[in-house]
Amino acid sequence: MAYNKILGEKVESIVGNWKDIEKKKMFGGICYLLKGNMGFGIYKDYLIVRMEKRMVEQKLTEKHVRPFDITGKPMTSWVMVEEAGWRNEGDMANWLDIGRRYALTLPKK
Repeated sequence: MAYNKILGEKVESIVGNWKDIEKKKMFGGICYLLKGNMGFGIYKDYLIVRMEKRMVEQKLTEKHVRPFDITGKPMTSWVMVEEAGWRNEGDMANWLDIGRRYALTLPKK
C-alpha cells in the first residue's frame, strides 16, 4: 500500500517553507529529515513522529496514538498517529513541531 497522499499534502502545506528540510522515500512512505536526522514522516495512513523516549510514553496514553511497529519490534522514540489525531491543522502542526524540535537536538549527519 502506498502512503496517504492527502496526509502528504497536509504535511507539505505546513513544512513547505521550513528551511533545511529534506524529504526521502523510506518504509514505503516518506520521511522528513532536518540536519540529516529523521523527525517525522508518513507510513501508509499514519503520521509517524520521532520524539524523546519519555514523551513517547506520555503520547501513547493519548487516543489515536500507538507505537511505531511495522516489523514486530517497536521503534523506540517513534509513534504512529491515526488520522483522527492529525486531521485538524493545529494538531498536525503540533505533531510536526515535536518531530522537528527533536531532530534539531541531534548532531548533524
